[in-house]
Amino acid sequence: MNIKQYDRMRSAPGFIAALDQSGGSTPKALHLYGIDESQYETEAQMFDLMHAMRSRIISSPAFTSQRILAAILFEMTMERMVEGLPTAQYLWEQKGIVPFLKIDNGLMPLRDGASLMKAIPELTSRLEKARHFGIFGTKARSVISESNAVGVSAVVQQQFQIAHQVIRADLVPIVEPEVDIKSPEKHWIEHLLKRELLDALDSLDSSQNVILKLTLPDEPNYYLDLIKHPRVIRVAALSGGYNQLHAVELLAKNRRMIASFSRALTEGLHIGQSAVEFNQALDSSIEKIYLASI
Repeated sequence: MNIKQYDRMRSAPGFIAALDQSGGSTPKALHLYGIDESQYETEAQMFDLMHAMRSRIISSPAFTSQRILAAILFEMTMERMVEGLPTAQYLWEQKGIVPFLKIDNGLMPLRDGASLMKAIPELTSRLEKARHFGIFGTKARSVISESNAVGVSAVVQQQFQIAHQVIRADLVPIVEPEVDIKSPEKHWIEHLLKRELLDALDSLDSSQNVILKLTLPDEPNYYLDLIKHPRVIRVAALSGGYNQLHAVELLAKNRRMIASFSRALTEGLHIGQSAVEFNQALDSSIEKIYLASI
């Protein structure tokens, strides 16, 4: 494990840029960027366009380690280049930004009020590949939609099973049990989830540390117990569909919680912008999210 990267993730100011849209979410991300589905025919063309967008973000002078701690990448992004270097290498060596990899294969259908992760039969080889490319940690996402204790428990149990495998591979896991912001039971889900997470964290030993990525809670500072837990490196917030303004307002109310935004980060970016316009728009977004994170 890279100790400089670990220390940065534990204590440096800033936030995590989530640049890990995969097959299902890529068309929407491209549409918001000004590229509709008529402009590409194959999945390969779609991912080429997505990588061009991500490269433009990562190589922007606004995208620096002064405000951005880390970036989460999709596997295909990790395997590609930015300015002649593999993406993770470019992030760390040129920008001082810690690279993470999204490792899940998407979600199962809803059961007991929750969507567990699909099986990851290739997890061992994916983790080996991550280490080869200089990745520091991983991210895996589940979604909870109802305050069903069985479903919430199943999500946390699966998340920590995966986290144990990640830790054994000498990587740091981001555990992401997302709570659906549209759920009328959101507050009660958060109550169940916090209890399950505390139990799971208490079962870890001193060599097993995780980052949590959670939906912004209804009650400000509701996750302070998790933030203060000795096995938690950092607690990051996902924007979960909130627009940038709302996500930033909510985050600013939560002490010691940092952003790990995706759509809220890229809001306002467009393929038709000049380099100056694009960098100004990105700089504005980064500054708002950074200030809310500190």
